[in-house]
Amino acid sequence: MASEELASKLQRRLQWEEGDSGLQPAPGAAPAAEPQPQPPAWAPTARADAELSAQLNRRLDINEGAARPRRCRVFHPYSEFPEFSRRLIKDLESMFKLYDAGRDGFIDLMELKLMMEKLGAPQTHLGLKSMIKEVDEDFDGKLSFREFLLIFHKAAAGELQEDSGLMALAKLSEIDVALEGVRGAKDFFEAKVQALSCASKFEAELKAEQDERKREEEKRKVRQAAFQELKATFSA
Repeated sequence: MASEELASKLQRRLQWEEGDSGLQPAPGAAPAAEPQPQPPAWAPTARADAELSAQLNRRLDINEGAARPRRCRVFHPYSEFPEFSRRLIKDLESMFKLYDAGRDGFIDLMELKLMMEKLGAPQTHLGLKSMIKEVDEDFDGKLSFREFLLIFHKAAAGELQEDSGLMALAKLSEIDVALEGVRGAKDFFEAKVQALSCASKFEAELKAEQDERKREEEKRKVRQAAFQELKATFSA
């Protein structure tokens, strides 16, 4: 049935193209009837077939490791990972940049290898590829900052195997959550529970940063006024 439908569509397509070919009738031949336009029933089907073909081709490219990464939407770490404090995200970002030796915004296989060696948990080549694959959302074979944060999100949610490389990365990270202002939590998992119980912690941290900047500005003004006063004394 499918073959008959496809043959019918191809025949209608050929008739439609022949009708627009502009061929003149042979001399003495009876004028041919003006071809009637065929309904474009094939157009939606053709578009659907093209979309399906594109999706299948991309899936084949992904399986063969030849897919080009697609441009992702803008990433907002504070809104997408609300369980993390601002300080923790900033420190994780510093750690990410530390191992992003190529300064391209990604941690590739060799950079991840160096990271795990520095953390004291070296991995095999297959182990490293498996680590990336577990959080590689865009199938580009490397870790973006969002995918890096996803490692710690999965660790905190208990979604990683205890003996996996990603769990080792999360546990051996140099980020000391106890010092990140999450109510003195002793480890990463307790920190997550504490952070989730603070509905407005983001706003509180933001206000604290603003207050700190105000205090620094006031101190600067006081020092400047004292300097001007001292200068005036010596100038008198």
